[in-house]
Amino acid sequence: MGAHKKGSNNGSYLYDPLLLEGLDWSSARNLMSPNITSTDPGEEWLCVRPLQITDHNKGFLTLLAQLTTVGNVSQHDFERQYWLMQRSGAYYVTVIEDTRSQTIIGAATLVTELKFIHNASIRGRLEDVVVNNTYRGKQLGKLIVLTVTLLAKKLGCYKMSLDCKDNLIPFYKSIGYKIEAGNSNSMIIRYETAPS
Repeated sequence: MGAHKKGSNNGSYLYDPLLLEGLDWSSARNLMSPNITSTDPGEEWLCVRPLQITDHNKGFLTLLAQLTTVGNVSQHDFERQYWLMQRSGAYYVTVIEDTRSQTIIGAATLVTELKFIHNASIRGRLEDVVVNNTYRGKQLGKLIVLTVTLLAKKLGCYKMSLDCKDNLIPFYKSIGYKIEAGNSNSMIIRYETAPS
């Protein structure tokens, strides 16, 4: 049974859940012990699936608040952003649901960019990785990151990149990410919004 069939299906998916079936987990075989995958996450009550329109009511934003500032995102704001993301076809927000409580307990986002370089290819970026701190120790961080990483490969991305805090570098190295010599700096400009 596919992962998306185990979870509660109460609304539209952000992307086709069938994309999560048939991911090639052979390259991740030695990265987790015991071995878990998006279709066999180790517990019967765990479900790895695309974000759904109903996940606003399942604690998705509360989970993201464990990662960073979310702000006051109403149901209307959430739905508007959801439909914009779905329409663009570039966002693959993937979640882990505890089906016992119908609560989102893990999430990661794959953002894809169309490029002219590398034979008009696609680049992937890993964003907004978070696992509810009460569920840590079940390899769910590795599971959600590897799921979207393998999804990027399946979609034909020529590379997947991420920005992370220094203390998270060992975690990402443990699942195959590398710091490239001469390309290990991340620079940003933040455009802060003025208080209303």
